[in-house]
Parts: sequence; C-alpha cells; structure tokens
Amino acid sequence: MSGPSGERDITERIRAVLDAEADAIRSVAVGPAYATAVDHLADCRGKVVSTGMGKAGYVARKFAAILSSTATPAIFIHPAEAAHGDLGMLAPGDCVVAFSTSGKTTEVLEFIELARHLDAGPVIGITSHRDSGLRDLSDVIIDMGVIAEPCPLGLTPTASMAVMSAIGDALALVLLERKGVTRADYGLRHHGGYLGKRVRTDNLPD
Repeated sequence: MSGPSGERDITERIRAVLDAEADAIRSVAVGPAYATAVDHLADCRGKVVSTGMGKAGYVARKFAAILSSTATPAIFIHPAEAAHGDLGMLAPGDCVVAFSTSGKTTEVLEFIELARHLDAGPVIGITSHRDSGLRDLSDVIIDMGVIAEPCPLGLTPTASMAVMSAIGDALALVLLERKGVTRADYGLRHHGGYLGKRVRTDNLPD
C-alpha cells in the first residue's frame, strides 16, 4: 500500500510496537532480587559469565560487553558450545548470569548444572515464565514478568528482548555506580571510538 494512508498505517504500527516495548519495560516489577543480584556481581571473586541461547544469547553477549567496558571482567559462553569444551572457560568463583525468557532451554539448564561441578559462584537467572526450570537452578531470579509481544503472530520475542536487555543495562549501570567506576577507569577500557575520544577530551581545559 502506498500514499498517505499507507504511510499512516505504517507509522501507526511502528508507534504501536515502540509503545508496546516501552510499556513492557515500564511494567517490570523491581524488588529485592535486584539488590541481591548486584551484591553477587559486586562480590564476584572471579569474572562474570553470561549465557543464553538464540536471541537471549545476543542480549547476554551485550551484557558481558557492557560489564567489561565498565570495569567488571565478563565473558559470554554459548551454552551449546559449553558442552563441547567451552565450559573450560569457567573458573571457581565466577558468577553466572543466565538469560532465558522461558527458562526451559535445555542447553542453558545443562550449562548451569555443569557449572556447579566446576565450583562456579552464584547463578543469577533472568526469566519470565513461572514454570521455568531456571528458577529451580538459580540462586536469585530476576523476574521479567508476563510480556505481551507486539508481533502480529504473537511469536517474535521483541518486547521480551527489550525487557531482558533493559534489565541487563540496569544491573550493569547500578554495579558501575556501586563500584565507584570513574571516567578514567572507563577510558582505560574504552580508549577507541567516539566514547574514547569523549573520555580523553571532555575535561581538557579550553
């Protein structure tokens, strides 16, 4: 469909999707589990290990990248590759953060069970479904709540990924504040690009 009416239909749908994702984020209940999760991350003796399958895996990878650039060493381990040797990247004292909307993904659950055998530290699970197996395996659960997807098929997990990503961002930024990370600390880990230039030049005298 073309013309003004077609453009209006598209812009209305775009607005509806953006509003649905924003509403899903605003609806997240923030309770004591968040403080416990930040405590675990701040007290982690090793590194933070994030994991997740599919689209949740991309969110988990982004979470590890943000932590690493804000003075908390972190890596992403693909849960399917973990069973084929990548589990060896885990070390005693590492903190695991598992992302899974359903909390039923076999590879993620097996990853956590195997991590326990390597004396990994606490497991933080980020999930939505109430009957999630991830809830049973985690030391603390960040509940995403019940999320309505704006996808016309009711399948594509865009709103749930927006919520998952926002939760990871919130944990990372509160952790940064908790640890007293400075602009200088940030610059040591993010020297390149626009952000690196800002860190180097923002406080220079005129």
